[in-house]
Amino acid sequence: MQRVDNQTLKKRLQEPNSLIQVVVGARQVGKSTLVRQVLDDLAWPHIYETADAIPASDQGWIEQNWNRARVESSKNKGTFILAIDEIQKIHQWSETIKRLYDEDRINKRTFRVVLLGSSKLMIQQGLTESLAGRFELIRLSHWKYHEMREAFGFTPEQYAWFGAYPGAAGFISEEERWKSYVRDSLIETAISKDILMLTRVDKPALLRRLFETGSHYSGQILSYTKIMGQLQDAGNTTTLAHYLHLLDHAELLCGLEKYAGGEARKKASSPKFQTYNAALVNSFDAGTFQQAMSNPVKWGRVVESAVGAHLLAYQHEGFELSYWREGDYEVDYIIKHQNKIIAVEVKTGKEKRSGMNKFIAAFSPHRTYQTGQGGIPWQEFIQLHPEELF
Repeated sequence: MQRVDNQTLKKRLQEPNSLIQVVVGARQVGKSTLVRQVLDDLAWPHIYETADAIPASDQGWIEQNWNRARVESSKNKGTFILAIDEIQKIHQWSETIKRLYDEDRINKRTFRVVLLGSSKLMIQQGLTESLAGRFELIRLSHWKYHEMREAFGFTPEQYAWFGAYPGAAGFISEEERWKSYVRDSLIETAISKDILMLTRVDKPALLRRLFETGSHYSGQILSYTKIMGQLQDAGNTTTLAHYLHLLDHAELLCGLEKYAGGEARKKASSPKFQTYNAALVNSFDAGTFQQAMSNPVKWGRVVESAVGAHLLAYQHEGFELSYWREGDYEVDYIIKHQNKIIAVEVKTGKEKRSGMNKFIAAFSPHRTYQTGQGGIPWQEFIQLHPEELF
C-alpha cells in the first residue's frame, strides 16, 4: 500500500529545484518503505544507505557517501538521488550536510538528496538551525484506521486494541507474540535509540516507568504529583515534565495541555496522557482483546484512548489537540484549526460530568460533537478526517 506522501516526495524529486527532502516520523510508520517505493517508481540511479549500524562519531561516513553521489551524478547528468536513513545517529550530521550541500551549490553540482530520521528529535538536533532554507519536510504520522483497514482488513475494534503499526499487524492472531514484538522491537528500540542515544537522560529507568504508567492512563488526566506517587521515585515534577517532553518527541506518549482560549496555555496544569498509537497502551495489558471487549468499563477506556490517537495522528496537518476541565466538568478533546475550535466528547459508558455546556458558554466553539452513546458511533468517528468536523 502506498501512502499519499509517496506522491508528494515523488513530485518534489522531479522538480528542477534541488532542496533537500527530509522524511521524518516515528519508528515503524513506513519512512524507509515510502522512500524505497519512490526510488523504484522513479527508476533513477541512486544510493540508499542507513546510518543505523554506523558509529555515531563517524562523521566521515556521510562525506564518503556524498562523494560517491557526486561521482555517480556526474555520469547521470544530475538525475541521481542520495538517500540516507537514520541520519540523526551521526553526531553533527546537520553541519556536515550543510557544508557539503553549500559546496555543491557554489560549484553548480546538483543531485537530489533525501534524508530520513526520527521526527521531532531530528528537528531539535539541528535541522531547523543548520539547514534553514535548504530543505523541505515530509512528516509521516502514525497510520490511521482507514489505512490499517485497507492494508490489513482491520475492524475498528482491532484498531482500538492492536493499534496501527503495520509491522505488528501480522502478529495479532498470537497476542503474546504481538505484545512482545511491540514492547521489544518498537517501544524499547524507540526509547533506547531515539531518546537515550540522542539526549542526556540521568534516570533512564524513571523515563521507562513514566512511559508505562502514562500509557496505562492514556486518555486520562493525571497530575504530576499523582504520577510521582505511582512511580515511587525521588524524581521531581520538572524531571517528569522533561521526560514526558522527550517521549512526545519520539511520538510515543504526550501530555495534552488544558485549553485556555486566547491566553497562554497553562503549563502547570495536569496533563492528559495520550499515546500516539493504541498498541502502545494495550501491549502492556495482561488481558486479551476478547476479554477487554467483554468488560464495558475497560473497553470504554480503550475506545477513548483510540479516539485520542486518531485525532493526534493529524497534528502534522495543523490540527492542535488539547482538553478542557474546570472543577469536575470536563470536555475530552478540543481541536483547534485555522483559528477555529471544536469540542469532542467521548461517551463510553463511564460516569463523568459533561463540561460541554460550560465550555460552550466560555469559549463559543465553532462546533461540538459527541461520539459514542447518543452521538456519532466511535467506529464511524475514527474514519473521519478532522477537517470534515469543521
